[in-house]
Amino acid sequence: MTGSTESPQSALAARDWFVGPEPASRNAYTDAIERAVATVVSCYAPLERPYSGATPVLLAQRFACIDPCPEEGEPLDSVLRWVGENVLADSIAVSHALTMAHLHCAPLLPALAGEVLVSASNASMDSWDQAPAASHLEQHVIESLARRFGLPANADGIFTSGGTQSNLLGLLLARDFCCQREFATSVQRAGIGGEAARLRILCSTAAHFSVQQSAAILGLGHEAVVPVEVDAVQRMEARSLARAVAALRSQGLIPMAIVATAGTTDFGSIDPLEPIAEIAAREGAWLHVDAAYAGALAFSDRLRPLLAGIGAADSLTVDFHKLFWQPISASALFVRERASWELLRLHAEYLNPPESEARGMLDLVTKSIQTSRRFDALKLFVTLRTLGRRRFAALVENTVDLAVAVAQRIAADAFFELIAPAVVNSVVFRCAGPGWTEPEADRINARVRDDLLFEGLAVIGRTRVAGRVCLKFTLLNPGVEVGYIERLLAEIKAAAKALAATTLG
Repeated sequence: MTGSTESPQSALAARDWFVGPEPASRNAYTDAIERAVATVVSCYAPLERPYSGATPVLLAQRFACIDPCPEEGEPLDSVLRWVGENVLADSIAVSHALTMAHLHCAPLLPALAGEVLVSASNASMDSWDQAPAASHLEQHVIESLARRFGLPANADGIFTSGGTQSNLLGLLLARDFCCQREFATSVQRAGIGGEAARLRILCSTAAHFSVQQSAAILGLGHEAVVPVEVDAVQRMEARSLARAVAALRSQGLIPMAIVATAGTTDFGSIDPLEPIAEIAAREGAWLHVDAAYAGALAFSDRLRPLLAGIGAADSLTVDFHKLFWQPISASALFVRERASWELLRLHAEYLNPPESEARGMLDLVTKSIQTSRRFDALKLFVTLRTLGRRRFAALVENTVDLAVAVAQRIAADAFFELIAPAVVNSVVFRCAGPGWTEPEADRINARVRDDLLFEGLAVIGRTRVAGRVCLKFTLLNPGVEVGYIERLLAEIKAAAKALAATTLG
């Protein structure tokens, strides 16, 4: 890293390396942020391709040659220039129209502005005296969102690092609630007893893998997760769920929790929440709704009916770094009953002494499985206050309409096979040329996806459905038009035909 221009940081005193009241500190902070912004702009201004095409070998070799912590530092502008040329330039351009492999969103500009405030203030949400205003604003945002999702007045929630942590926290509460009710046992004090081997979690075969992951972490094991069949559009079948619960009861097993999914990762499918909630209530099972993906539909008058029944959840996961377009990380776990947090509550004298609560100091750490935690509520607050519900809902609706239109185009083309109708933003399909065998089609679809990625032309998803390799568009960018995706489909078709001619001819 050479050829740098001298920056204000080079002559700073120790105290001025931090944001503070001194002119030198303020000037250095402003300069640092402006240089970082310039680095981003210089890398993304062209935005010709969603990816440079750099290979894993090239990237591994590049970073193996750099010392992360040399004996003597370098000017910030030099370091940022190197990062721009060697990291950002070979990163996925999340704002590009052809970045659509995952639930990996382009962040909104108000959210990025909020992120600057979050990082500079560096509030730590584990005690009031580290985050006084932040604690109250987060709590207010949580309560407002809980109402938006149809939860009752005594609902509550906490921001988390992502959907996996939110799901883990929801199922932890479900486990401890069930053990307290069924076995009169406090897992927090006594740990998991042998009777916990009878506990079961039911979810659809299309549910997120974090359900199994959570079961393992919670000491229940993967075998405690009972998969329930899905219908033709990848939604949990309520009748199959009822049969599965009855089968568990007949074996002396306990349906601890039912996990319903509002927006499966591959298909965006939304389980029938109302009949599932009825079964959960009848059986006394904790209802956890994983709406990490589709929770944003609650802001749209037109799309909200797709989430009918979500307000019956005992716990609810919603991610904001997906269809709310927030920078990673931003998620929340909501609970129907504020009293549920008592299953987690622990006292740490240095964080939450008893007299603090008596003085009105909020104690958020007792609701979390994290201690130090970012003020991620702020960037969401800045975003929603800036856009307003109507404009935000319109953005969500644009992406859903785009996915439906793209799915229709694919269904109308005999060269492609549409695997399921689009529900939210996901379109799953595959190239199915005439005369191809299933193994041949699998190889061609996989190769097309990889070639697009390493040629830097498009970043699209790959998955397996019923053992077959499929392609996936996750259309989160509300600014993309159907014609743009039609041109990509034409490129995919041409590439697949060329590969077939080469490998099958």
